[in-house]
Amino acid sequence: MKRYYFMVRFLPEQANLALLTGRCISIMHGFICKREIQGLGVSFPAWSDATVGNMIAFVHTDKGVLNELRLQGYFRDMQECGFFSVGNVEAVPDGCAEVRFKRNQNIAKIFVGEARRRLKRLEKRALARGEVFNPNKNTEPREREAFHRIAMSSGTSKQDYLLHIQRTMVRERLEPMFNSYGFATNKQLNGTVPNLAYLVETI
Repeated sequence: MKRYYFMVRFLPEQANLALLTGRCISIMHGFICKREIQGLGVSFPAWSDATVGNMIAFVHTDKGVLNELRLQGYFRDMQECGFFSVGNVEAVPDGCAEVRFKRNQNIAKIFVGEARRRLKRLEKRALARGEVFNPNKNTEPREREAFHRIAMSSGTSKQDYLLHIQRTMVRERLEPMFNSYGFATNKQLNGTVPNLAYLVETI
């Protein structure tokens, strides 16, 4: 089935890319949840080990869905203010390589604040069972693929949180199974999106 995409480039040289990326994903999240749209994926054409990049692309098999997303007020306003360059909806070129952008929630566990909260939960459960809480201390460093953090804010709870995203190159296109943020996950969802890195200069 044919796929389509449109790209957004962040124009300010000193932009907070994690924040702008998160805002774009929040707009998409609200858009697809309200309309119960499935299979809309996110790609990062300018991704590198150092940065998530100054571009985000949205991918779907329905050109009309992308056109409607592209016309959301936030994208229009940011383009009119000169902060964004929003491309047209285009067909994904034949033979485009595939990539998977995955939300890996396990990464949060390596950070001190999250680890502390996790230990408190485990201690509470152990005490409820009448057991002595004596956690094992794992001091061995764990190797991880590069990841980037995307800053999000919940419209419902007003709480800020982070999406930890990793990129994996894949050999073949898989079904567009994504969460409501447009990403694959560790277990259930393994959708892929086109690797649009070679189109970075076209917008």
